[in-house]
Amino acid sequence: MSGTSIDSVDAAAVEFIDGRLHLIGSHSHPISDQLRQDILNLCQPGIDNVQLYAETDRALGELFADAALAVMHKLDLSSEKILAIGSHGQTIRHVPPSGTDHGFSQQIGDANIIAARTGCPVVADFRRKDIALGGHGAPLVPAFHRQLFFNPLKNRVIANIGGIANITILKANGDCSGFDTGPGNMLLDAWCKKHNGKAYDDNGQWSASGTANNALLTQLKSHPFFALPAPKSTGREDFNLLWLEQQLGGFNLPPEDIQATLVLFTAHTLAACINNIDSAIDEIFVCGGGAFNGQLMAQLKSILADSELNSTAQLELDPNWVEACAFAWLAKQRMESKTGNLPAVTGAQRETILGGVYLP
Repeated sequence: MSGTSIDSVDAAAVEFIDGRLHLIGSHSHPISDQLRQDILNLCQPGIDNVQLYAETDRALGELFADAALAVMHKLDLSSEKILAIGSHGQTIRHVPPSGTDHGFSQQIGDANIIAARTGCPVVADFRRKDIALGGHGAPLVPAFHRQLFFNPLKNRVIANIGGIANITILKANGDCSGFDTGPGNMLLDAWCKKHNGKAYDDNGQWSASGTANNALLTQLKSHPFFALPAPKSTGREDFNLLWLEQQLGGFNLPPEDIQATLVLFTAHTLAACINNIDSAIDEIFVCGGGAFNGQLMAQLKSILADSELNSTAQLELDPNWVEACAFAWLAKQRMESKTGNLPAVTGAQRETILGGVYLP
C-alpha cells in the first residue's frame, strides 16, 4: 500500500495461523519524484485531468506489482502459496459524507495489472462499499486493531500516525470505536520538503531546533474539522500545504518555528481526542511513521502522562508495518466472505464485506 504520505510502497507478506498474525517479511519500494508529483496533482481539487488519472492509475498498478513481486522473490514465495494480495491503492481524493451528500473516496493503482503480473488474486477497492452504506469508508484499520490488539484487562488506544492520524479505542469490555483525529505527518513532511528538500524531518531534529508559536497553534486548531463529532474522516483535501500557507498570513516566523508548531499541532489534536474518551486509558500504542519522530513522541508522552505510551513494537508488530498488515487481513476477510468494517467507526448502516476480487 501507499498511504497519504506518498513516501513509498509498503509490501508485507503475512500468514495467519489460528487467528494469530505472523509477519513473514516486508519490502519498501520507492516512488519516483515524477510519479509522486503526478499523485499530488491528482489530489488537488481543481486539477481534474482524465488523461493524468488514467496514466497514473496504470503506473501505480505497475509499481504495486513490482513491489509485490519483489517481496515474493525476496521470500521465495510462489503465487500458488498466496491466497490473495490486498492492495489498498493510492488515495487521490477523499470527500466525507455531509448531510444528504454521501461523499466518495477514490483510490487508484490498477488491480488488474497486479493480478496479471503476479498470478495472484488481488483484493482492492476496500472503501466504497462502506460509503455505499452511508459510511465514511475510513478509517478501516480499527477492525484489524481489535482483532490483533484487544486486551480484556486493559483499556487501550492504538494511534496510527501516518499522513493523517487516527485512533482506535479498544475498551476492556469489548467496545471498539475510532476516527481520524487530523493531520499526522502530512503537514510536517510537506513543510520539511519545501524548506529542506527532504521527504521528512528525521526523528524531528529540525523541529527540535525551533520554538513553537502558541498563537499559530491556536489558529491551526480552529479548523472546523476538530469540532465535528465522530464518526469523522479527513484527508489532504482539508489539510495541505496551501491551507497551511494561508494560515501563516500575519505570522513572520522562521521555518523551523513553524515545524515545531506543526509537531504540537499533531500532538495536541491527537491527544485531545484521547483525553476526551469517557474511560481512563491504560495503554497507548503508536504505529505509522509518527512513531519514529522523537519530538512528536516526546510531546505525546508529556501531554498523555497518565497513560503508558509506547509503539506497537511492544506488541510485537513493527509500527512501520501495521497498516500494510491491516490490508492483508482485510483481503483475507474478503476471500473468506467475512465483514471488514465497523459501523461504530465509519458510520455505515451495517457491517459488510469489503473489496472486489481481481483474478489473474
